[in-house]
Amino acid sequence: MKGVFVVGAGPAGMFAARQIALAGYETYIFNRDIRPGGLAQYGIYPLKIKMKSGLRKQFDQTLALANVHYFGHVQIGAAYDLSLADLEAFRPAAIVFASGAQGAKSLGLPGEDAHGIYASKDFVYNYNQLESHVPRDFSAHKRIAVIGVGNVAIDVARWLLLDKPAKYTESVVIVARRGPLEIKFDKKEIEHVEPHISRDELAAELERVKDRCAKANQDVSPEKVVATHFPHMNDPAFATIPPRLSFRFLSSPKAFVSNAEGRVTQMIVAENELVLKSDGATSARTTDATSAIEVDTVLFAIGDTHDPQIGLPMGPDGYATRPDANQPSAPSPNPTAPSFEVWDPAGGSVRPGQFVVGWARKASTGLAGLARHDGELGANKAIEFLKDAPDPNTFTEAEIRARLTATGLRIMDKQDLALLARAEEREGPITSPNSFHFIEEGAIFKVIDAERDRAAHTESTPEVAAD
Repeated sequence: MKGVFVVGAGPAGMFAARQIALAGYETYIFNRDIRPGGLAQYGIYPLKIKMKSGLRKQFDQTLALANVHYFGHVQIGAAYDLSLADLEAFRPAAIVFASGAQGAKSLGLPGEDAHGIYASKDFVYNYNQLESHVPRDFSAHKRIAVIGVGNVAIDVARWLLLDKPAKYTESVVIVARRGPLEIKFDKKEIEHVEPHISRDELAAELERVKDRCAKANQDVSPEKVVATHFPHMNDPAFATIPPRLSFRFLSSPKAFVSNAEGRVTQMIVAENELVLKSDGATSARTTDATSAIEVDTVLFAIGDTHDPQIGLPMGPDGYATRPDANQPSAPSPNPTAPSFEVWDPAGGSVRPGQFVVGWARKASTGLAGLARHDGELGANKAIEFLKDAPDPNTFTEAEIRARLTATGLRIMDKQDLALLARAEEREGPITSPNSFHFIEEGAIFKVIDAERDRAAHTESTPEVAAD
């Protein structure tokens, strides 16, 4: 029997698994987390309930396929539950790695180990209640800096300004390396927090960087910047409300200062010049001029990294993929086409039957829709390989389960997911942040065991007919 393993159960992994299963292969999903979903579950803003619900329904449809098997709470990697060699011992015909980019790039700056400095992704996992991040300290106090100007930065600001439980945020400042015209967030995201921005403060910040932006032929007048990025600020009825959201452009963090308790108190930033390159793009050049921003919390969203513990060979941008995957002898090669085959740089050859999809292939690229497309494309490559691959007699679901439980692992299977969902349905619908009712690992397994006992008791107790 040819069985295919999918490592990771985010959008790329779930849609890859669906594609492979529909092609007729036994498909085994190994997931680090208890629940499937990945960034679709723990990276999307808590109040985007319709989007999350729609994705969950699609994931449920994948799990409902008889030839799809789920092993949650099993992390793959040399330092984790199963090494890649352990996984290969189950004799898969192919492995599709959809494990994402699980780490975050560090700032590499003096003082960044202070309390109150976090990767934005970890902070998002915490408020979205990923079980591994719930017990950790992600305390956010009054004066908060967010480094980065993408949608993640705006989501974090939205949480701090609007929806954070026990809110006492006074101000949030978004710090950007480059200028106001290179903001990357969407208008539909900024709408949620735009009322917290002061037009006067924004105008003053634009005036502060105006001359430096002009050297790169950029007009950062308030009229242009507001029209480009802030859809409601020109409305006569626009009014600023607390807490305050501001921007600090052409600034790069340089160091952090902490107090006697180890909590960050200041972020030292370098002033940047905006440089116009020959191709028309711009870059930021750090100068010797610095200033200090008073903060007690810093969140940074500067990119994601792949986990080398997985056991895949690493390339310059993450896991190594075949450099000529789409152009070795094609009459019309496409050098920009994605490469899914895992590549061994040392041996100069592919690793047969191993593929990467989604953020495991290219980190920080799009969200659920792009991940789905990438997962399906990579799955098709795996299916092509499987047609001519020998049958390794892959272990059955029961055999894999026996091996895993023999090591002491508490795995999460499809039946467990159904029991957990049944227990949570009695708690009420998901309608607000912090609405997952069982979020700690121990509590989740406890409620599953209780639900199983409840079901067994119901089945063993026949109804007594009424007189």
